[in-house]
Amino acid sequence: MAAPPQRTLRLRTTAVLSAVVVGWAVAGCGAAVIESLPPAAEVTSTAARPTAAPSAAPSSASATEAETGPAPRESATPTARPPATRATSSTRSPEPRPRVLASDGKPRTSRLSIPALDIDDLKVKPHRGAPDDARGTRIQDGGIAASPHGPDGGVGPGGIGNHIITAHRLSSTRAFLELPRLRVGAKVHLEAGGQRYTYRIVKTRKTSFRSKKSLAAQAAPVPGKPGVRATTAMITLSTCRTPEDRAEGNYWSDEFGNPEHRIDKIGELVAIRPL
Repeated sequence: MAAPPQRTLRLRTTAVLSAVVVGWAVAGCGAAVIESLPPAAEVTSTAARPTAAPSAAPSSASATEAETGPAPRESATPTARPPATRATSSTRSPEPRPRVLASDGKPRTSRLSIPALDIDDLKVKPHRGAPDDARGTRIQDGGIAASPHGPDGGVGPGGIGNHIITAHRLSSTRAFLELPRLRVGAKVHLEAGGQRYTYRIVKTRKTSFRSKKSLAAQAAPVPGKPGVRATTAMITLSTCRTPEDRAEGNYWSDEFGNPEHRIDKIGELVAIRPL
């Protein structure tokens, strides 16, 4: 049996009012819930949180600490680090070797000048042999100086090693009469092969003709140091010590009339210039 129209209208009105009340209640609860939530900046939802900057990400050390516990404290004394090694380029060009002041060392006739002794343009003749041997003595007897070269002598003008020049002091032209007074620092000049070689006197030594060891030291590539390899050009100016030996009561002489001792002035090459 169908309901009367008036009752149907009441039921619909009641249903509508119930829906409005329920909706209002729901809306009221929703507003209460929203007001009880923290502000938007404090929401921890990953959807609402802004993306963190890369620098804010935890380091690997922090992650490790979270897993294994805090790392032990380091010692207050810092650990010494090995010194840094400078990388060397494999393509670096080798440094140029320093220029050696010297000639080719070949024996040559030369002219000797010693301003401090007023010696100017004294001829020096080379010969193969030893200082003051028979050949060298004959050259000196002729009023000039002799320069021995070879295994028992020295090298030529300006050569690396020992350039030896001998001359008489009391006979012939007495070319080296004043040699004993030549002092350290004095300059000696040799002209040979279109070059002028300048030596500076650095020391004086005495040679004994009665000692093979002393004679070997006189003719050594480094004067006074047999067996030492020469690296510079040097000069030995040598003459007899006759007055000094006689004053000391030493009258010994060899077959050529040379006394026992010789006075040697040693110099080092300091300059070369073309003539």
